[in-house]
This record gives sequence, structure tokens and C-alpha cells, in this order.
Amino acid sequence: MPADDPVRPSPARERLLSLSIVSHQHGSLVHELLRDIDRSGEDVEVLLTINVPEPLPFELSAFGFPIKVTVNAAARGFAANHNAAFRQAGGAYFCVLNPDIRFDADPFIALRRALDDETIGVAAPVVLSPGGSMEDSARKYPTLWSVAKKAFMRSPTLDYSIGTEPFSPDWVAGMFMLFRREVFARAGGFDERYFLYYEDVDLCRRLSGLGYRVQLVPAARVVHEARRHSHRNLRHLMWHVTSLLRYLYG
Repeated sequence: MPADDPVRPSPARERLLSLSIVSHQHGSLVHELLRDIDRSGEDVEVLLTINVPEPLPFELSAFGFPIKVTVNAAARGFAANHNAAFRQAGGAYFCVLNPDIRFDADPFIALRRALDDETIGVAAPVVLSPGGSMEDSARKYPTLWSVAKKAFMRSPTLDYSIGTEPFSPDWVAGMFMLFRREVFARAGGFDERYFLYYEDVDLCRRLSGLGYRVQLVPAARVVHEARRHSHRNLRHLMWHVTSLLRYLYG
């Protein structure tokens, strides 16, 4: 279920991209991402949430687009942060974007084109590791068996074979998700009962229930400078397990 408080964005501006980025002391990564966004030449606004206090290593005026900064008094979860950003968004498109994403070529052109099909609820790029290998950012719905299998495999395989044509996986990872604003609003945003992990799976499943398809668009490619906290941090591991159980059993 989505959060009890529905997402209520301001009126949309046609073709404007509202990009929601949440920083957990990732100021240097945010700086690099903002440079990539600036080079794209897109009509954007950035909704930057500082979830953990940090000095920003850049001036807001250094970029050719507006940056709205929200500093949280206490850390909030992934869902709550992005839903709050959406309520400030003025764009016709809403993008959830991790600070550790990088790109050279503009990924938004192909993703917006995919969303011209009104049956598509969310579009996402192919995600590459810094070494160039494909990450498993497009997956089948998880089960206890599939999660256990992945945890114990040294070299997990991709759930889908990724070629050059767009296709509809069960869900795409929340590191980069682009929505038409009315679709995100209709779904009620992310479910804020999740603090971290599986919010993306849950939202994709709810979009499917509303009759929308998820779309992975190979013409759009980004690099993920991955931070695998749940692999080495007990708190993140507990959030991961708790979110999985919530997703599977409600």
C-alpha cells in the first residue's frame, strides 16, 4: 500500500524533469552527478534532500538549473524522502536518482520517448558497473528461494537477457526510475512503511496492478558506482531482511 498521506505535487510544467536525489553524506558524488545533468542540457529542476548533515562541496549557483535543497532534522527513509520531493516537484516527469549514478550520454531522451506510450508506468536505463558489466537492475519478483539463491551464489546471473530492444521486466531498481507525474501520483508514490529496500519492487508491482508496464530501455545507459551497504553493514542488512519480509508477507 502507498503512504497514508497521498502525494500532492504542484501543477506540472510541460517537458520539465524533476530529479529527486537524496544524499547520505554523498556530497562529492552529488557534485559529479550534477555536472553530468548540467552537461545533458535538459530542462530540469533538482530536488536535493540532505538526509544526514553535511557541508556541500559546491555552490548551488554553479549549475544551469534550479536546485531546491531540503535538510532533514532527522534521517528519513527512501520512500518518505522521495515522496516529499515529489510534493515539491513542478515537472511533467519525476525521476528518482541515486547520487552514485553517472552518465556521459543523455539517458532522459530515450526514457521520455518510452513514456510516450501511456501503458508504460515507469522507464529505466540499463545500469552498468564501472567496469562495464551489466548490473541486475531489471529483475523478476523476488521469492524467498530466489533471494536465498542469489545470496549464496558467487556470480549471480541476470534475471533477463538484455539486448538492444526495450522490454518489460517485473521491476526495475530504484537507483534510476523515471515516471510521468500523473502515474506516480495515481500510484500514491512509494510505500513509506518501507524504510530502505524493496520500495521499488513494491511500487512496480502496484503499477502493474493498475494496468501499467515497467520498461527497461537499453538505448539509455548509466554507470552505478555501487555502495553495497547491506553486504557489510548489520543495520543495512536488517533493513534489507525486514523489507523483504514486509514485501512477501505484508
